[in-house]
Amino acid sequence: MGQEDHSLSALAVLIAAAVLLGACAGRPPTEPPIQSAPPLQPALPPAPPPAPRPPEPPPREIRLSPATRSLVTQAQTQAAHGDLPAASSTLDRALRIEPNNPLLWIELGRLRLAESDGHQAEVCGRKALALASGNRVTQGQAGQLLADALRAQGRNQEAREVESQSFMH
Repeated sequence: MGQEDHSLSALAVLIAAAVLLGACAGRPPTEPPIQSAPPLQPALPPAPPPAPRPPEPPPREIRLSPATRSLVTQAQTQAAHGDLPAASSTLDRALRIEPNNPLLWIELGRLRLAESDGHQAEVCGRKALALASGNRVTQGQAGQLLADALRAQGRNQEAREVESQSFMH
């Protein structure tokens, strides 16, 4: 019986070990599996309010130099006395001094209108308008010259279109 007891003990140990190992490996969990939540994303800070728009820059100042101012005054006097060729020559001198000054192109365009040269007045108006960017007052003067020049050529619809532009208001 000694050997039989020993065999039975060994068998009991093996059965107990098998039961324990089987319980760990083969049994499904009794509770439903926990579903993992989506990973938490860090909360974004609230968006800052939009930055206030920077103030519009002050209008670009467009002035005549003392020399060109004197020449414009002289040309206006000449035109008032009916000497349009002399006025034209004087404004040409002023434009050689300040070729990128839209005020001079406006003056020359007005003179061209007085000479009944609508086409040349239109050219001067377009040039003045291109040079007047950043100064709404000068843009308005150039736009009015352009509209008047277009009307002088019988192009009334185009003149109305120019007058409807934002720089004219």
